[in-house]
Amino acid sequence: MATFDIYRKIYRLAKRIPQGRVATYGQLAGIVPGCTARMVGYAMAGIPDNERVPWQRVVNSRGAISLRGGSDSELEQRVILEKEGIPFNDSGRIDLARYRWKGPSLGWLEKNGYHTGPV
Repeated sequence: MATFDIYRKIYRLAKRIPQGRVATYGQLAGIVPGCTARMVGYAMAGIPDNERVPWQRVVNSRGAISLRGGSDSELEQRVILEKEGIPFNDSGRIDLARYRWKGPSLGWLEKNGYHTGPV
């Protein structure tokens, strides 16, 4: 699968993350065929202007915001998530046990060509 196609699948999947929930880079990568967590990060950093993707809802495996060099996006991401009702603890992390998105339904995954089992 070409990188462009993988990014399209990442964006489609990320658009399903509801307000008040987050997903991790690895979580999304495990659902998109041929994808890695790093690819999800690159995709989130390179969202085209014409795409409306809730990039702020994708965090690292520790429930923290991953820093993007030379950018104020960490503060922006935190502010947006807090407005969506997602709190951060004193270490700057989100409680993934409470706020992690469970993912789309099995039917949606199968219908749209995503992984539906262990990868």
